[in-house]
Order: sequence, then structure tokens, then C-alpha cells
Amino acid sequence: MQRTGYGRRAWKGRGRFPGGRYSRKDERVLDYLSKITIKYRMEPSELFRCIAEASKTGDSRCGRIKIECRAKMEGSAVFLFTTNGKVLAQFPIPNELTREDSVYEDYVRAVSIEAMKAERLKAKNPEIKDLRAGMKRINLRARVMEISKPRMVYTRFGTEAFISNALIADKTGTIRVSLWNRQISMISKGDIIIIRNGKVARFKGERQLRIGRNGTINVVKKALNNG
Repeated sequence: MQRTGYGRRAWKGRGRFPGGRYSRKDERVLDYLSKITIKYRMEPSELFRCIAEASKTGDSRCGRIKIECRAKMEGSAVFLFTTNGKVLAQFPIPNELTREDSVYEDYVRAVSIEAMKAERLKAKNPEIKDLRAGMKRINLRARVMEISKPRMVYTRFGTEAFISNALIADKTGTIRVSLWNRQISMISKGDIIIIRNGKVARFKGERQLRIGRNGTINVVKKALNNG
């Protein structure tokens, strides 16, 4: 294991996925495979077939994607994904996933379908009930219901940062939004806020609204009290 950004430990491909449940580390691999199927308009079954073939023969081609098995370890293998000679990614994949009949194909298919539905919505000012993982450029007005105690983490650049999560709500539902550093002190419980240019991701199987470097958060109405 090695430490990565946001204080996480990188998954090195050892061990098995818990049946029917996915950790954050597991989801990173599966979500990236989902992104490949979406961006390059591939069927998940075809991608898994190519991964299985590369595991057996050393390499395979799946549409515009070339997959190479670079190294095999206990319980996993490292795969390199390229297109037109350009490296897309290289990461370990567990042996369970390299079988053509992998049960995780259904997971990737479900994520891909969800993301494509979100893209079709193209909602500029959606309500919380409309938010789907993969949606971007989200503008949302909501009330802050609670804010977790900030905790310190290390970024991938080796610097310290503080992170917190706020639960926000509108008339249709609730969602958590991740806050970094000065964003944490900008809002209080009970405030009405507007988030602009946010994006929706999944964290531990749940939707989460994130404010990227191009997004903003502003208070439009302060709470009468912070209790």
C-alpha cells in the first residue's frame, strides 16, 4: 500500500472484492473502466473480454484502445491502456475482474448507463432529486443542514489540507457536498447557498456534490442563528 492524495492509501490489487459491496478503492478501478466504456462508446462485455484476452496473451485491442498486461502479481495484474500511442492509464486489476464472465461487468454497465442518462438530462439548474453521478456544470440553490467537523489530510502534492462534508437540502431531497480549506468557514448551518459549476460523483455508493477548481459556493442568505 502507498499513500495517495487526500490521505488515502492506494489499492495495490491484492485481496478480493467483498461480495456485493465495493470499497472506495474498488470503485476507483471500476469507475475508471466505466469512463472508458462511455468515452469510447464500448460495451462493458467487450472491454472485459479484451482485459481477459490481454491477461492470457499479453495484449489485446478493443476498438481504439490497446490493452497490455505489463506484470502479474499475487491476486492481480497491472494493465496499460493506450490509444494511438498515448497512455490513458496504468493500474492493477484483480484477477476476478480479468475473467470474461466477471460479475463486475454488471457494475460497470450500471455506472455507464447512469452516466449516459445524466448526460442526456443536461440540466443546468436541477433539483437535488435530479442529480446523477457524472453530471457536470451544476448550479444548485440549497439550505445547509449540517457540517461535519473538519479533518486534516495530505494532498497528492504532499501538502496539508482540511476537508469537511456538508449536508444540503432543497424541497426534493438531500445530498452531501465536499468542502476544502476556506470553503469550510464560508458557510454555516442554516445558510441558504448557491453552488455554481459543481459536479456529481459517487462516494461509498452515494451521490456527492463536488466543487472543483472552476466551481464556486456563495451564501445568499445567512441563517438567523447558527444553532
